[in-house]
Amino acid sequence: MAENSSYNTGKPQAIPEHSGIEKDLYGNSPPIYDGDAAEHQHVIADKLARKLSARQVQMIAIGGTIGTGLFLGTGKSLATGGPASILIAYIIVGVIVFLTMLSLGEMAAFVPIAGSFCTFAGRFVDDALGFALTWNYWFNDAVSTASDLIALQLVLTYWNTNFPGWALSLIFWFVLVGVNIITVRAYGELEYWLSLLKVITIIIFIILGIAVNAGGNKAHHYIGGENWHLPGAPFVGGIGGFASVFVTASFAYGGTESIAITAGETKNPTKNLPRVVKNVFWRILLFYVLSVLLIGLNVPYNTPNLSTKSSATSPFTIVFQMAGSTAAGSFINAVIMTSVLSAGNHALFAGTRLLYTLAVDRHAPSFFGNLNRNQVPWIAVLTTGAVSGLCFGASFIGAGQLWSWLQNIVGVSNQISWICIGVASIRFRAGLERQGKTHLLPFKNWTYPYGPWFSVILNIVLVLVQGWSSFSPKFSAVDFVSYYIEIPVMLVMYVGWKLVKKTEIVKLEEMDLESDVYVVQPGELDKEHLPGWKGKIQTAIRWIF
Repeated sequence: MAENSSYNTGKPQAIPEHSGIEKDLYGNSPPIYDGDAAEHQHVIADKLARKLSARQVQMIAIGGTIGTGLFLGTGKSLATGGPASILIAYIIVGVIVFLTMLSLGEMAAFVPIAGSFCTFAGRFVDDALGFALTWNYWFNDAVSTASDLIALQLVLTYWNTNFPGWALSLIFWFVLVGVNIITVRAYGELEYWLSLLKVITIIIFIILGIAVNAGGNKAHHYIGGENWHLPGAPFVGGIGGFASVFVTASFAYGGTESIAITAGETKNPTKNLPRVVKNVFWRILLFYVLSVLLIGLNVPYNTPNLSTKSSATSPFTIVFQMAGSTAAGSFINAVIMTSVLSAGNHALFAGTRLLYTLAVDRHAPSFFGNLNRNQVPWIAVLTTGAVSGLCFGASFIGAGQLWSWLQNIVGVSNQISWICIGVASIRFRAGLERQGKTHLLPFKNWTYPYGPWFSVILNIVLVLVQGWSSFSPKFSAVDFVSYYIEIPVMLVMYVGWKLVKKTEIVKLEEMDLESDVYVVQPGELDKEHLPGWKGKIQTAIRWIF
């Protein structure tokens, strides 16, 4: 299969006929490289092992991104924006992410490589944009891992234990780094079962939430829409409260796009990635919207400890308490802890692959691309984990306050990434049309060109206006920085790399649409389906999820 490391490395040479070297979709042979060691050392992307099965990839796509944003972030959103604000914001952001995933799935199915959309930004738009976006998203994932570690401290306060929260975070930090450094199979299997647990929990929550609202609570009281009519509800905090919910919604949905980063280690990505995009994301959207609706109906926005500087109580825990006893609350709180571990595991994996991609594309020192015997970029794992450790180590200022700031930073970073994915998709399609290769797409984005353009424009608007609450009723410098620091950072990295390397916007006729194109191997499709009763169980799981 033609999976060269990067679009800008190496010196291709002609390959003789009948050499036994596989050709790509276009009948072209992949380039081999001359003896230039300085360039050849970067040709490493094909060393990542494709060990993530369809079962693991689909479940990771369903549940891997469900974490602290949904389980804890909805509490902050409810307190600051009210029930109507969070419902509207989650629907709008969900539509944006769905459109983004269609665009990303189209590109990733055609060119399935580690780094995915970050590499696409460089290959299809400008190398400087790829540089800025990859470093930004790598830091995003490192901070996301840190926010999950901090969330552990918040969840732990539910039991009023004397066990220090930072110690629990440290233990989980070692677990995450250990799992990610062993083998990608260990990551995939852990993420599969943790994601499955989260999906089952949310299904139970939805059923329970409906029962609680209808009167199946300890007070045997029909709640209905009472909490939407409290003083100040359903829109709390005016325009500032409504705008601020978008960034926490973006934090909650964030990571959905990172499933494409697994493309470099996914079996038969040309078939599995489109399946993930088409058959999975709408289920995630369903989980988010229904959960947020039930939270807004059952939990008053002025509930104590939804979001404070020292603590945060999950609305999921509150609903389980309403349904039964303290034991029910403790159960769901324990499940939330496992979801935090899952989200941190997913973020660390994605961040590691991005740092690896930076080394491959010569945007970072090449030693970050070193692999261990299990083909895992172990130096990248340790580096990303170390940055996460430094971030959660700052939680002495108040775990709840730090977690809120990190939410804002990660949320805006996610929106910037979605903008870049939309721009890359528009350029990718234009390049295909110019070179007459559109018919070769294994999966087409049916919303093109309106979907990508809608996503880009709406995300730009959200990035600019969602920091309204930092200006009103009085200016908050720290909140302002958390909302807008990502914008100048991205601009500085983009302009700086462009000036230093003198990069140019890629011309459509020169766009690389041949390197790394995946070719299905003989018999590979047959391996997707197990024979006998195992195959029937696999089919049932795919149908349900």
